[in-house]
Amino acid sequence: MTLSTQCFVIVGGGQAGAWIARTLRAEGYDGRILLIAKEIHLPYERPPLSKDILSGKTEIASAALLTADSVATHQIEVWTGTVATEIDRDARIVRCADGRSVTYDHLFLTTGSRVRTLPFTQKGEGPKRVHVLRDLDDAQGLRTAMKSSRRIGVIGGGWIGLEVAATARQMGLDVIVLEAAPRLCGRSLPEEISAYLALMHKDHGTDVRTGAAVEKVTATADGVQVDVAGEALHFDHVVIGIGIVPETDLAAAAGLAVDNGILVDECGRTLDPHISAAGDVTSHPNAFMGGHVRMESWANAQNQAIVAAKAAIGAEAVHADIPWVWSDQYDANFQIIGMPERAATLHKRGNEADGKCCWLAVDAAGKAIGAVSLNMPRELRLVRKALEQDKTPDLDQWQSDKIRITEVALLPA
Repeated sequence: MTLSTQCFVIVGGGQAGAWIARTLRAEGYDGRILLIAKEIHLPYERPPLSKDILSGKTEIASAALLTADSVATHQIEVWTGTVATEIDRDARIVRCADGRSVTYDHLFLTTGSRVRTLPFTQKGEGPKRVHVLRDLDDAQGLRTAMKSSRRIGVIGGGWIGLEVAATARQMGLDVIVLEAAPRLCGRSLPEEISAYLALMHKDHGTDVRTGAAVEKVTATADGVQVDVAGEALHFDHVVIGIGIVPETDLAAAAGLAVDNGILVDECGRTLDPHISAAGDVTSHPNAFMGGHVRMESWANAQNQAIVAAKAAIGAEAVHADIPWVWSDQYDANFQIIGMPERAATLHKRGNEADGKCCWLAVDAAGKAIGAVSLNMPRELRLVRKALEQDKTPDLDQWQSDKIRITEVALLPA
């Protein structure tokens, strides 16, 4: 391919950045594409970091989004190990810490997010046996640490913390999960499902403690001491998984609008017509959620990136996803769609005691607003269809074990 003189620059080498590059080429864009990535690695999928890559079942090659061959084939230029430090919007220049700079015709910001940490656990600080898990180097370092450990502590009872806990138990380690809130995954799950999640982990031998706010973390001669409610707990290593924060510093310094993420429209466009953004770093309008939201999910990063790339080259595209996330823990595949945490009532299909259940979340007006699936993907697909059509599954049919899921009627909301 002979490239045109246009230059599209992508700052951020994660899921969204890779999908923008791939989509631009797939849609026929023939200009220069430059991807600036802070990590030394080419873009890769992040969901396996807390599961198969952490356990050693698979290596990063299986999760690659771009490879040396694919970037060569599609003529995608990549600057790995490079930090973008400044955007000059008037001159349309991105400057980097190593002294390099590039002039862009269109800029995509896919800077993602960084881990939320306790005051003493910024990367490179605090006890060396205290870990976070956000990138491949984190996962590889934690995997090495876990191989020589017998007991680990997990601070944070959200999805990442619980995936790490499950992986550690499957590797034979003793695990204590410490969650400051009254229940696990309280921001995304109704109380009933949080209780099941805690019971599942306890049944696998994990010590789950809620309402357990960490007071202090101290390095010891042979591990880490964590003080919780007056009790001193000792671990070989500790993992902190207490959420993420959008990486908006670069955008804010350039004068772009930021409010819990870079503000974009339904096409991923910022207030600057020459700059778009996608992924964890954005706050975007979502009709289903009723306002601007910032989604922290694999699906959002991919789908919003595709829309932003298409919109930048004039193709018709709008990002209007219903929130969807998933998590694999032991032999359980959880899928969450919509807003189940806002449910007035839950209606079950299947039985969690049998390892298969789908909780349909309904609001006070009787309208479906989401669902949580435990190893029942077909049921979740029906709920997705209902939400997209603004309908609700017939509740009697939904809860009947005599009616197949394909026969459940969808009723107007």
